[in-house]
Amino acid sequence: MSSQAKYDEIYGESINQPDLFWGRAAGEIQWTKKWDRVLDDSNKPFYRWFVGGELNTCYNALDYHVENGRGDQNAIIYDSPVTGSVRKITYRELLDEVSRFAGGMASLGVTKGDTVIIYMPMIPEAAIAMLACARIGAIHSVVFGGFAPNELAIRINDAKPKLVVTASCGIEGKKVLPYKPLLDGAIGIASHKPEKCIIYQRPQVTAELTAGRDLSWSELMADAKPAACVPVAATDPLYILYTSGTTGRPKGVMRDNGGHAVALKWTMKNLYNINPGEVYWAASDVGWVVGHSYIVYAPLLYGCTTILYEGKPVGTPDPGAFWRVISEHGVSVLFTAPTAFRAIKKEDPQGEYLKKYDIHTLRYLFLAGERLDPDTYYWAGNMLKIPVIDHWWQTETGWGITGNCMGIDPFPIKAGSSTRPVPGYNVKIMDSEGIELPNGKEGYVVVRLPLPPGCMPTLWKDDERFLEYMEKIPGCYVTGDGGYFDKDGYIFIMGRIDDVINVAGHRLSTGSMEEILSRHPAVAECAVLGVNDQLKGQVPLGFVVLKAGIDRPAEEIEKEVVKMVRDEIGAVASFRQCLVVRALPKTRSGKTLRSTMRKIADGEEYIVPSTIDDASVLISITEAAQAIGYGKK
Repeated sequence: MSSQAKYDEIYGESINQPDLFWGRAAGEIQWTKKWDRVLDDSNKPFYRWFVGGELNTCYNALDYHVENGRGDQNAIIYDSPVTGSVRKITYRELLDEVSRFAGGMASLGVTKGDTVIIYMPMIPEAAIAMLACARIGAIHSVVFGGFAPNELAIRINDAKPKLVVTASCGIEGKKVLPYKPLLDGAIGIASHKPEKCIIYQRPQVTAELTAGRDLSWSELMADAKPAACVPVAATDPLYILYTSGTTGRPKGVMRDNGGHAVALKWTMKNLYNINPGEVYWAASDVGWVVGHSYIVYAPLLYGCTTILYEGKPVGTPDPGAFWRVISEHGVSVLFTAPTAFRAIKKEDPQGEYLKKYDIHTLRYLFLAGERLDPDTYYWAGNMLKIPVIDHWWQTETGWGITGNCMGIDPFPIKAGSSTRPVPGYNVKIMDSEGIELPNGKEGYVVVRLPLPPGCMPTLWKDDERFLEYMEKIPGCYVTGDGGYFDKDGYIFIMGRIDDVINVAGHRLSTGSMEEILSRHPAVAECAVLGVNDQLKGQVPLGFVVLKAGIDRPAEEIEKEVVKMVRDEIGAVASFRQCLVVRALPKTRSGKTLRSTMRKIADGEEYIVPSTIDDASVLISITEAAQAIGYGKK
């Protein structure tokens, strides 16, 4: 059977017979009580999967593997170039630590249905705390380590945790960031006060404990009795994850236990084509959805070894950091963001550091989190000589919406395309009225309901806001991204609908312009924004960051990239200005802060996002924009 025919058969069943498809996938999960119905659609659009079923996610991720011969296999490899340490934890050792920490939390009164906030750096104790919550049926909400007190307070007020788990510090490159003052500040601001805080003391900083409220992790663990797994309903919440950049009213994406376990385990073979026992590395952070899905849960559910990496793609210590990890630990599949590879490409465009390492174990590179520009795709593919797979998903879905399923016989790869909808997702391109558009026509990317298992069944205690996703086009989940299918049925995701600008009545995609800019040999990364213009409504303004070692005058490169866009798109784009800047402002998860840049260029007030990686970059962006007459209002 050809890849086309095999994919069509599997995809068709997932859309037309979801009960059959997902019921079979659920057979790979251990249930304490089998479900009554695979899909309950009695209260649309609040679909529920595996209603009546009971299970425990932690049992499936740990106990099951220990009972079936994986006890001595590494579950987690913690690799921390910022502390110069590597720690390997077997499934048996991880089960022991998780069950004891779960018992410690239970001794503090945490029970099934309670919420626990985990405010941790990239250390094994973060994953231990997550799994321990799952073990006793508590609902965890991981907050990215180092978030400002106000942002943490917002999440405390919304999640109302009985307990907060944190560490004495995080480490960002060479900078040590104490967490305890941030936590104390957040609790001081918050109207909800957690009963207890557990502090993991790292050697770099010793946090002062608040008497009566704070406990040391080590002291709690010394007296803790192991806790058994508590069965929960498939539809019970596993975790809450607040979308990055949330301010004011929080948007807590809620994930259930049953559908989440079924979908994630299914993806490991079918999407990523990895085998139990192999090493899987998602180079992300546990504070983001990729960290939840593919650092902690999916690899452990499937019996893989997962890498927990406390470092950067460059600077810890050099652009060979990723190659070292792959070589030392025998990584089979790497999943990271295009930003990481653009950073490596910028610092080491010829791949000199790659030559120092043997990375023959690496079979696939998966990229997601933002648009993969063709230049980065070709660079990575030429360097690594393995398939480079672009796939697209969101915090709300928890796993890939579109991608090239390596375990279902892959399609030929097209640069700029994330290939096809993943089985389970009925993806369509529609206009704002809900009319389906033909191939080649760009519009809203939507998913016909029901969403598959593992996607958010609702928002945490906010059904009304959940409906905003579903009511714009009835019967569909509106992703907020624009894109199109080409004549061969390949999907191209062109970025947020907000990134389509209206120039004198012509709707133009800034993603298309970025694709052109990224092809210039001197450009490492770029962004194009729509800025206000009195005559045309909006005009595009470009920003480019140059590769390391480029010593040509910035003005020359600016003129060349402007000409490239005008030659390919035409004068209709009104693309006249592009600025060379030292860096683009990004969140710690690697997403470019386009909306903040747009406000700077338009001279609007903006709040420095708590998620930003380096706030000083905003100053250089402001100065560059003002030098050509923007941002002076």
